[in-house]
Amino acid sequence: MAFLEISNIDVSYGDVQVIFDLSLKVYEGEVVSIIGGNGAGKSTLLKTISGLLHPQQGSISFEGKPIHVSPPEEIVNLGIVQIPEGRKLFTLMSVRDNLIVGGYNNRANRHIAQLMEEVYGLLPRLRERESQLAMTLSGGEQQMVAIGRGLMAKPKLLMLDEPSLGLAPILIRDIFETVRKIADQGTTVLLVEQDVKHSLSLSDRGYVLENGRIEIEGLAEALLENSHVKTAYLGA
Repeated sequence: MAFLEISNIDVSYGDVQVIFDLSLKVYEGEVVSIIGGNGAGKSTLLKTISGLLHPQQGSISFEGKPIHVSPPEEIVNLGIVQIPEGRKLFTLMSVRDNLIVGGYNNRANRHIAQLMEEVYGLLPRLRERESQLAMTLSGGEQQMVAIGRGLMAKPKLLMLDEPSLGLAPILIRDIFETVRKIADQGTTVLLVEQDVKHSLSLSDRGYVLENGRIEIEGLAEALLENSHVKTAYLGA
């Protein structure tokens, strides 16, 4: 049984349909990438999994339980956590307080001190910066805070929306190394990313989303060699 299973969903913003008859599966322990250009529907898909949007048709299940009509707070309590595009930190709060906010759910709130130590162990720069306001951090450090805040929610499935957006190449490498460490520690990862080479290189499988539809899917290694992926996303 798939950990996360999406079956034939349609999703719209008002009268504008964005996702069409989309199906995908994520198995426990995998890293799965969703790649595609701007406007393909990638962020809409993550918002739908998170319960911020609801499909007009089709279903979504997590660990065998239907979640496509569940509110966001219930989905977080089940263990699905999204790190949004653009980080969305509380910029006038300290690093430590941003992290603590991530732990306020039914799964994590009794383990905040332990989870904080685990986050600092994975992201030691955050311990050094814990008393600084989030707004004073570099872009890469802010992204680390966003990842740390997501981990404070004790996710079973961690969804990242464009984690490398706007970062310098050396920082992008650090972000992807962090994602790899998270996966190696047992968290299932669903990664939306325009840096196709990096994202597929650390993934087990991938889906190509274009104009709201899954056009190609397969093993990550095969997608890196796919002629359409090379031409459209790798500049070949």
